[in-house]
Amino acid sequence: MKLILPPRIGAAPLEVDTSENRQIIIIGANGSGKTRFANRMMQDIGDKAFKMSAIKALYGRDDESLMPGSIDMLYRSVTDGGSGIIRADIKGEFDRMLALMLHEEMENLIEFKYRPVAENVVDDRSGKIKARHVRRDVLPSTRLDRLIGLWQKVFPDNKILIESGQMIFASDRSDDTYSSSKLSAGERAVLYYIGASMFAPEGGVVFVESPDLLLHPSSTRSLWDSIEQLRPDCTFIYITHDLSFASTRGDGTTVWVKSCDPGRGEWDYDFMTSADGINDEVYLAIVGARKPVLFIEGDGVNSIDAKLYPLIFREYTVKSLGGCDRVIESTRTFNSLRAFHNLDACGIVDRDRRDEGEVSYLRKKRIFVPNVAEIENIFMIEAVIRAVARHYRRDENEVFAKVKKSIMRLFESDLRQQALMHTRHIVKKTVEHRIDGRFANINKLEEHINDLCQSINPRGIYEQYCRDFRRYVSEGDYDSVLRVYNRKTMLSESHVARACGLRRDDKDSYIRAILAILKDDRGPASAIRSAIRATFGLD
Repeated sequence: MKLILPPRIGAAPLEVDTSENRQIIIIGANGSGKTRFANRMMQDIGDKAFKMSAIKALYGRDDESLMPGSIDMLYRSVTDGGSGIIRADIKGEFDRMLALMLHEEMENLIEFKYRPVAENVVDDRSGKIKARHVRRDVLPSTRLDRLIGLWQKVFPDNKILIESGQMIFASDRSDDTYSSSKLSAGERAVLYYIGASMFAPEGGVVFVESPDLLLHPSSTRSLWDSIEQLRPDCTFIYITHDLSFASTRGDGTTVWVKSCDPGRGEWDYDFMTSADGINDEVYLAIVGARKPVLFIEGDGVNSIDAKLYPLIFREYTVKSLGGCDRVIESTRTFNSLRAFHNLDACGIVDRDRRDEGEVSYLRKKRIFVPNVAEIENIFMIEAVIRAVARHYRRDENEVFAKVKKSIMRLFESDLRQQALMHTRHIVKKTVEHRIDGRFANINKLEEHINDLCQSINPRGIYEQYCRDFRRYVSEGDYDSVLRVYNRKTMLSESHVARACGLRRDDKDSYIRAILAILKDDRGPASAIRSAIRATFGLD
């Protein structure tokens, strides 16, 4: 689906293609006009638009929505139609939503009982139909069934029961039951969001106002991941001022609404990108998140970093800044202003053939460097491979042995070229450092340059790398190989995806599988997360 955004001050409106990533995040400071912006989008979209607001649903009992297809209008259509099942005096969107669910459930049961599927009864001797016989097999699934299923995924210890046409709740920790009015505000918000999302029109555009409000931060990501999976036909548009929530919708498009001209019906807005580093707007958004900040490399949209690290470092607001220099400088700058915002900032940069001295220095500056050569190697950590293998019910010992053998063979064949690349890096760094000095005259400079080759001894460095690398191979030192081996095609050439039991034997399938496991946050997710954090020297 392609959506044309509202009129833009001084420029043409932007267009968003949601056919692949079904998420748009509208973000802006209070008073920036983001709510007006969303309302204009709903107006332009028409009957396919559907709005959800937990605050309005839970506390706006007399605030009835007139939007076509809204919970309030669906409730009115049922009660105005003279249904004897549902009361006509229920107030508030939340209670009306529950009533609609119970109404559908009762209608489903009645239809199942009195309008069963018929099958023919054939005479054994004549082969002719002698009667039509009813058959009752499976009760069709309802919205209430799906609500109960997802509720118990979010709250495994809590149960939803239906007794005498009423929805009641119970806990594994107690024998007591209670009504929805006894739920906490957060629990009611979860119940509302799950239930209301199922009333959105097919192929609709769901607008969610303040999607993190009333929700516990630890459950926000998984809840909205689950709701989006529940409605794969819909596009979700989130209206928020919290960049930390925006970071949980990693594949979505973020629209930054800066200001609004109500008279002209135009807005100053743009897509948020990472190219500009920490400008004032991004800074204020991050401060508003009230979480420690983690700056990473990459473009924030397509990079593996942006997809992986928010799932690993969930206690941080993760922000992509492009290159490693920008990450290092932004981390330093942000921490220098801690007296103002009282937040901690860290950074992550690739290893890029840095030696242990460089790594140690950066870690002291709150810049974390992995113990693997590049980000692709993170997915090849032994504990990660074993966790994926277990997830797909493969023998983890057999899988890892096979992958390790492939990697060691690749590294051995590439050993001299890898040693040369590491040598070149060392020589380059040394020359840059040694040449940056003061010299009395040109003769001294020439003398210094002529001495550099002998003092640096590149052949000696190269031969030492070769010896070290051969030792890694002979000793089967898999971890050391991952620390030094730069090879972008490693995941594909090792056939790790096929070994783990994936249908497609390619790099992207393997990475997507790991990201899916982490998003689901069950089974091997914890083992993968711990293994990756450990490679940065954390936990």
